Parts: sequence; structure tokens; C-alpha cells
Amino acid sequence: MAKQEVPAPSQKFKLVPKIVNGGIAGIIGVSVVFPLDLVKTRLQNQVIGPKGERMYTSMFDCFKKTYKAEGYFGMYKGSGVNILLITPEKAIKLTANDMFRHYLSPGPGQPLPLEREMLAGGSAGACQIVITTPMELLKIQMQDAGRVAAAAKSAGKTVPKISAWSLTQDLFKKRGIMGLYQGTGATALRDVTFSVIYFPLFARLNDLGPKREDGSSVFWCSFLAGCTAGSTAALLVNPFDVIKTRLQAINKAPGEPTYNGVLDCILTTMKNEGPTAFFKGGACRMIVIAPLFGIAQTVYYLGVAENLLGIK
Repeated sequence: MAKQEVPAPSQKFKLVPKIVNGGIAGIIGVSVVFPLDLVKTRLQNQVIGPKGERMYTSMFDCFKKTYKAEGYFGMYKGSGVNILLITPEKAIKLTANDMFRHYLSPGPGQPLPLEREMLAGGSAGACQIVITTPMELLKIQMQDAGRVAAAAKSAGKTVPKISAWSLTQDLFKKRGIMGLYQGTGATALRDVTFSVIYFPLFARLNDLGPKREDGSSVFWCSFLAGCTAGSTAALLVNPFDVIKTRLQAINKAPGEPTYNGVLDCILTTMKNEGPTAFFKGGACRMIVIAPLFGIAQTVYYLGVAENLLGIK
């Protein structure tokens, strides 16, 4: 009877440490860049008035006004739900990409063709929306609450304060679990496209850098590759992010339009604000995504979980 060959340890896909690494990476990244993400959300949701009036004139103006009106902790509104759910979200995204790349590999030592890299990345992006959609929905309401309240106050109105938990309960009562999945189509459009661009670009940039003796990447190379690939993909999919953000904004400021799906949001935004509206918050999003994915990939490739778990 022929002896069954056992795959070498290096060929095995180690799932648990990759999940832990993804979770750690997500928490660190979000904690660092969250204030910029809040500014990005508010810039994308504000609608320019008929005479060109707007609440925020730039990223820095938004940051200054938010800090002045709501203080330091106001810059972290919505961070609780983001940090809570970013662990499974980043774990799914990074681990799924590695898993799909592992199983789509043509063989040991053979490079993965570009189309398979894109398929692996897009599949990972599709997997993550199970967590991303409710996380983004709740986060956006918390991040945008200050802007909506300020706009309502200037119009002589008031809006009740909300919390992530009260909002979750209200959505669940009205629409069940699907209430938390408002904007799923737009989220999928953004995240699948982002991952199709990001992961192949990161892999190629990361391969250009020096390697350690065991063949793994050095930390600064992974960081720079993550920053470059992340910012590039973020800018390219920013129109989808604007659409997603607007569709998921439940509480609107007085006079702001509502949308009936992705196509209606695209047509209404184009008609009222022109094509430049789809790049609102683009620079801010690039600044957010660059360190977020740079940090995430660095933690992931440093093998923090492997060291904690004693896995070689």
C-alpha cells in the first residue's frame, strides 16, 4: 500500500492565526484613523445648496468645526460599533483573500495569474459585506449625527439623540434583521471593486521589496505596499463610497434628498451636484485608507498572532 504523502507545514493554510492577525490589524487601524473617517462621512453626506452654500468648505474646515462643536470625543462618534465589528470584518477580508489565493494557486512556487488574484480579492470583498453593511450603517448614523443636528438647529428644528444600540433596536423592530442591511447593494459594489483592485496591487508591490530569510516580507515594505495600494483603490472606488454613504444615511438634514436605490442616487446626485460630487471626501478617504491598510497589512505580515500563539 502506497504511503500517503502529508503536505509540508509551509503548504498548509493556517486559519486561526490569520483571523487573529486580521482582528488585531483592524482594531489598531481604526483607532488611528477614525477621526478622519468621520470627517469623510460628513463631507460625503453634505449637499450643496442652490446658492452654493455648504456647512463645510474643506476637510480641514470640517475637522475644525467638528472639534470645536463636539470636542475630542466627538471625533470618535461611532467608533465603538466600528471597533467591535472591525475585528470580524478585517479578519474575514484578509483571511478570505489569503484562503482564496491558496486554493486558486496553480501549484507550489508558481505565481498566481492576475485574473485569479482579482477573483480572490473580489471574492474576499463579497464575503466581508455580511459584517461591513450593518457596521457601516450604524457607524454612519453616529458619525453624521452632529452634522444633522447642527443643520436642524440652524433651521429652527431639533433632532433626538441616538445611540448605536437604540438605532439597532429600532431598525430590528421595523424591518427585522434586513433593517441592518440597508445599502447592501452599494456596499457590495464598493467593497468587491475595492478588493479586486487592492489585493492584486498590494501583492505585486509587496513582492518588489526585500524579503527576510524565511521568505516573508519586511514590515516597512508591507506597510508602504498597503498604503499605496489602499489609497489608489480608495480613490478609484470613491464614487461607490459616496453612493453607499448617502443610501445608508437614515437621518437627513432639512432639505436633503432621499434616494430609491443605487441608480436613483447616481442620477439625483449627478443632476443636482454634478460629477464632482462623486469624489467628495476622496482625499480624506485616501488618507484614511492608506494608513488603515498599511497598518493592517504590517500587523498581518509580521505574524503577531503566530508569535502570541507560539506557531512557527
